[in-house]
Parts: sequence; structure tokens; C-alpha cells
Amino acid sequence: MRGLKGKNVLVTGGASGIGQATAARFLDEGCAVCVIDRSADARARVVKELPGLAAIIDADVSVMAQVRRAFQKAIDCMGSVDVLINNAGISIRHDFLDITSEEWDTVLGVNLTGIFNVAQTAARHMMDKGSGVILNTASTAATTGYPHYADYSASKGGVVALTQAMALELAPIVRVNAISPGYVLTPMQRAEYTDEMLDAVNRKIPMGRHAKPEEIAALFAFLASEDAAFATGQVYVMDGAETTGGLCSQWAHE
Repeated sequence: MRGLKGKNVLVTGGASGIGQATAARFLDEGCAVCVIDRSADARARVVKELPGLAAIIDADVSVMAQVRRAFQKAIDCMGSVDVLINNAGISIRHDFLDITSEEWDTVLGVNLTGIFNVAQTAARHMMDKGSGVILNTASTAATTGYPHYADYSASKGGVVALTQAMALELAPIVRVNAISPGYVLTPMQRAEYTDEMLDAVNRKIPMGRHAKPEEIAALFAFLASEDAAFATGQVYVMDGAETTGGLCSQWAHE
């Protein structure tokens, strides 16, 4: 992508799934890349799978003090942060009536407060240096109801609104967009879905399959590049036409 080589990129939730694929893509583009991830197992694995990373930083994005320390480590390592991929997120599959206040706080803490914590920290740095790109990971669950994920949907709806407000306030210095993936075959998805459940989902998607993490990473790379220099304040859906078709997509595969 035009203008990415030599950029300094920070990816949260960067040690697995979409985050790891995105870190790998920016490495391929010639960027310096740091990742933040709170999972010790994931950090230990990604250091072997992506040895070109500039740093792998332990932090919980829901805690502002940890975010500030981690961000400073990234600056110390790379010199600055030009692009933030604000991707860390979690989900818990449970019925709405069974969600506990602790589970609600945990999901919203990572998926919405965490996005805010990292975005605000990065935005202050980028505004001071005069340029930057912030890309948040939302979800089609932000605008389409999914059973068993009410707290996740609420958190991602907040990410969409936050993205739009940030873009207005930070323009023209910092561009802010979000990507709303549909179903992506990640370790988190595999942990919550059986093979039968995955097959049932695939029948509802006009493309007939889940997205690959690398496909979401490619969109992140485009939006961070100079080819997307006029793109800000938008939410880009990549879901294989799942939400376009609604129930019609399900009937088409039956």
C-alpha cells in the first residue's frame, strides 16, 4: 500500500486472530510494529511466529494506567506511533437474562473503555506530532442484533459512535475509521462455536464461509495508507454480504 513503508504501527490484541494477522500484514508492508496483548500464552507464541515485531507489550487495555505505560514503551521502541490498530476485544456467549454485572463490566471494559483508553492516548500523541491514523475494530454486531451477545453488541455499538465523534474532533490531523467484520474464523470464534455451529453460520453468508483474518488485515492496511487519505469518520463492513442479505441469504443456501 502506498505510503506505509517506514511507518510505526501499534496493534492492540495483536498476539492472535485479526490482530496478529494485521501485525503480520504491516510487517510485510515494511512497517515497524509493536503489539499489546494481555495473554501470556499468546505473547509467547507470537514472538516465535512474528519474530520481526519491534516489541510485544503486556497490558490490559481496560486499565488506563497500563495503557499509558504500554504506549510509552511503544514510543520508546519505535520513536513514535503513526498508526493505531485498536483491536483488542473479548466476547462471552451467554443469554441476555443470564449476563451478570461482572460479565457486563468485563466485556464493556475491554471492548469499549479499552478502545477509548488507547484511542485517547494515541490521539494526544498524534495531535502533538501533527499526523496519525486510528482504526478501531467494531463488528456487524454493532448494528445487527445477535442472540447470546447482548453485551458484545452494546460495546461494539459504542465503538461505532465513538469512532464517528473522534473523526469529527480530530480532523484534519488524525484520520479515524472503524472496520466492522462479520464472522471471522479466529481462535476466539473457534472456542465458542462447534463445527456444526460454524457450518450453520456459513449457510447464512452469501460468500458461503467465514472471513479469513488476513482479509480484515488487508482492509486495515488500505485504510492506514495514503491511498485512503480522504477516508475518515466511516465504518467499513466486511462480512461477505451477510448483513446485506438478511434472512434472504439464509434461504439462498438452504
